[in-house]
Amino acid sequence: MVVKRSGAREPFDLEKVRAGIERAVAGSSIDAAAVDGLAAEVEEAARARGHEVRSEWVGLAVLERLRQLDPVSAVRFASVYKGFDDLGDFEREVVELQKSTEPKARRR
Repeated sequence: MVVKRSGAREPFDLEKVRAGIERAVAGSSIDAAAVDGLAAEVEEAARARGHEVRSEWVGLAVLERLRQLDPVSAVRFASVYKGFDDLGDFEREVVELQKSTEPKARRR
């Protein structure tokens, strides 16, 4: 079950997750198999968390996996999921993305 922000509960819908990912990767080089794999990973992780997960957790789980797969698609997903209102929202997300994807310098 997924607990929505409103408190309503609904069954986990793999197709809804897949559709959100597909919209984010539209026009990219990400193929259908990668979309299916990402959606399946999120579903498996949700099931491992127990009987209920919050919708926020589902969105963040998709976002984190998209960041690893395709950063541009991750920003597109975040713009809808987080409800970006202006350019500053995009800028903050890109900064956050750079923090989480840039390798750290090695100390010798």
